[in-house]
Amino acid sequence: MQVTLLYVRLRAVELSNLDFNLLRTLDALLQETSVTRTAQRLNVTQPAVSAALGKLRRYFDDDLLRRCGNRYELTPLATELKVRTAIAMEGVRRVFETQSGFDPAADEREFTVLTSDYAMAVIGGALRGLTVGTAPKVSLRLEAHHAQIVEQMPDALRDVDGVIMPHGFLSNVPFVDLHADNWVCLVATSNERVGDQLTMKDLAELPWAFNYRTPAAFNPAARQLQVMGIEPHVQIVVASFLALPFVIAGTDRIALVQARVAESLVGNGDVRVLPCPFDAVPITEALWWHPIYDRDPGHAWLRNYLAAACRGLPALT
Repeated sequence: MQVTLLYVRLRAVELSNLDFNLLRTLDALLQETSVTRTAQRLNVTQPAVSAALGKLRRYFDDDLLRRCGNRYELTPLATELKVRTAIAMEGVRRVFETQSGFDPAADEREFTVLTSDYAMAVIGGALRGLTVGTAPKVSLRLEAHHAQIVEQMPDALRDVDGVIMPHGFLSNVPFVDLHADNWVCLVATSNERVGDQLTMKDLAELPWAFNYRTPAAFNPAARQLQVMGIEPHVQIVVASFLALPFVIAGTDRIALVQARVAESLVGNGDVRVLPCPFDAVPITEALWWHPIYDRDPGHAWLRNYLAAACRGLPALT
């Protein structure tokens, strides 16, 4: 225990004396795997980069870049640091982007929001108002989340402006509701085992295509079906809602999809939309963010803008 505390204290002293400008060099070195290219990227001399690499090697007690023939490759530690350094650089960028006020008509800022492809499709239709006239220097980056990120929430929220997900996955973090949606079923047009409507027997007997299937990332309606006592025979799992038509067409598989995108999916394959044979609980999509952004004026503008834009979506039928 004493050895561990001593090690932590020594590392804290080293960190306090560390030049944080090295972070920028480290990020570039891990991206470029070349002193020459790093110097060109940072617009500095090669000796300056070599000196920085020496300091980094001493600090981490690792070569970081190891010669392999006529090139360099990352050591295992450097491979791990590559991801962490990119996250740290993004965090630094966000610190210096923070302003005491925010004017979307004049200020420049990029927002990053994690979301599913389903939410991208729905939100994309609501964002027609994000124009040069309203926010000429504002850009919105919608990036796909995945099961691993969902499992790491809410820590992952520190590195982005938010995540769009339905209620039931996150708690104890701020949110604003965006829109509601219902569930329908997707089946192949050629599926002769299904008539004009699905039955609960069909749901129990037919093979399924699921989107997401982990303890932290799952389809809420499919989970509800299991609670009702029906264990779907899952034949294929895809980490996408919009890919479902391609794994259903020409098969006996069925799937649950959100009503707001169902009709657009019909054009992506030989599939049809049918009502859900059970009373699937509707979902409410929300924007969730880390509390550190609560008082950020730019972030406040973003969440208010997204909420207002989604209020313009067509009403559910």
